[in-house]
Amino acid sequence: MRFSLFVHMERWDEETSHRELFENLTELTQMAEAGGFSTVWVGEHHAMEYTISPSPMPILAHLAAKTDTIRLGAGTIIAPFWHPVRAAGETALLDVISNGRAEVGIARGAYQIEFDRLADGLAASDGGKHLRELVPAVRALWQGDYAHDGEVWQFPTSTSVPKPVQRPTPPMWVAARDPASHDFAVSQGCNVMVTPLMKGDEEVAALKDKFDTAVAGHPEVDRPDIMVLRHTHVHAPEDPEGWRPAAEGINRFYRTFDAWFGNKKAPVNGFLEPSPEEKFAERPEFAPEALRRTAMIGTPAEVIERLRAYEELGIDEYSFWIDNTLSHEEKRESLQLFIKEVVPAFE
Repeated sequence: MRFSLFVHMERWDEETSHRELFENLTELTQMAEAGGFSTVWVGEHHAMEYTISPSPMPILAHLAAKTDTIRLGAGTIIAPFWHPVRAAGETALLDVISNGRAEVGIARGAYQIEFDRLADGLAASDGGKHLRELVPAVRALWQGDYAHDGEVWQFPTSTSVPKPVQRPTPPMWVAARDPASHDFAVSQGCNVMVTPLMKGDEEVAALKDKFDTAVAGHPEVDRPDIMVLRHTHVHAPEDPEGWRPAAEGINRFYRTFDAWFGNKKAPVNGFLEPSPEEKFAERPEFAPEALRRTAMIGTPAEVIERLRAYEELGIDEYSFWIDNTLSHEEKRESLQLFIKEVVPAFE
């Protein structure tokens, strides 16, 4: 099982500049590369300070110049926001800039608040048709001349300029949760990325079962890879309360996610206050004590034990999701401990 880093700039007040956050992200990526991580992943989100990434492409292009070996993953671009010709050309350009290190992840999207601003109010739940149309169209454009007459997009003969370095194509990933999305991804020969969010390891097993069912249903396709993305924080064994800051930080992250996902309040200059604690009185999975068990929080030995189970389950890649509302210094210490104590156990 290989390891990757999933990272964004996250801003919780106006005291920290965007430039400082950008430099912090670069430092964490360089640490991950030096520590043997396979890939760094950066997603796409708009107009929200807690997940700053209006496009992963310029960030990843910058990281290409600052690194040598780590692969550069768009994790993910949001299908309804990208025309196929643009998606093919920009991802291919990233592959050229990085000399063949691009990984291309695509998702249908989640936040209605983004769809209201970028997709004329299209229901976020309807983004799946864009995903299903974008994946084969981008692949075809990477290969050469292609005309498209689909439900969402129509365009005359075009092609990707430039062409990607990796042939026949860069690896493609699909963010999947329900059985239909797993089946689509596998049928297209795409790798699959899953996140159990605040659910326990039983959710990882359930998602792997959906993936396995899709693989069994498509014997004509070589088995793709599956990646698990999970909030991760490693603390020193001599600190018995070391889990608490991370669990409380991830609680704040999910309460902020809830505020944005709920789309009930207008953001102010890109900020939304986290949903109040009392809203989750009947949702014990949001409690720090529960997140201590479900998020990947623990001492190196505790994290190794859980990751061994993921490896035995057949997970190909574990992505260290470092977004958690904590300071850069706390994130750096956690990542250093993971690299020093956890990674060697899997080499």
